[in-house]
Amino acid sequence: MTLNKVMSSAAEAVADIPDGASLAVGGFGLCGIPTILIQALLAKGVTGLSAVSNNCGVDDWGLGQLLMAKRIARMTSSYVGENKEFERQFLTGELEVELIPQGTLAERLRAGGAGIPAFYTPAGVGTQVADGGMPWRYAPDGSVSVSSPAKETREFDGRTYVLERGITTDFALVRASVGDRHGNLVFDQSTRNFNPLAATAGRITIAEVERLVEPGEIPPQNIHTPGVFVQRVVLLTAEQAADKRIERRTVSTAKEA
Repeated sequence: MTLNKVMSSAAEAVADIPDGASLAVGGFGLCGIPTILIQALLAKGVTGLSAVSNNCGVDDWGLGQLLMAKRIARMTSSYVGENKEFERQFLTGELEVELIPQGTLAERLRAGGAGIPAFYTPAGVGTQVADGGMPWRYAPDGSVSVSSPAKETREFDGRTYVLERGITTDFALVRASVGDRHGNLVFDQSTRNFNPLAATAGRITIAEVERLVEPGEIPPQNIHTPGVFVQRVVLLTAEQAADKRIERRTVSTAKEA
């Protein structure tokens, strides 16, 4: 049995992702998103996907590309962000959306990856997150056709908590700065965001890496995601690794002398 998990291409890495699959996708905004794997999925033509990600990219980049092509049937996210098509599809009933408090989403992914089926949190108590009734899908006339169910609550030490389920998915797509052939991954600075959490939540995790090194070159203490969680690795070209976008560019004007 070989531990070499490197695939020949992104297309090969996603070849067995079927219609209707569930995906955990790393990144935050446009930072650290697995753009090449997403583009390979778009080219493959899969549809009916259920995606779990902090947000859905923007209209023409990241998960927004799959959304624009109407390949995503359901999103589990923390916010809509800069994606106008995400907003439009949700409000017109074309897309089912479960909005989750950001910290809760992170913990649900972490719990699922750790084999923890559920946990209690105070986040959302006293709101529709716990009480139910949050719109998941709208009808074409603007009425709510599917709403969230009420969740179990319980009191601990005089404080009320809501029960949240861990999240696991069929596949996970992540992007790392450095990876080795065994699937050990390192994420650079803010790209560490949701990537390690998504990586553990997928039953089959595919990582696109900007730089590939040999096993043993990454000091064990520097590994963010151990290779046991990663089944496939795709090495990006220099051009692919450099093709990064900024969601909202903010610059300052030079002060006059």
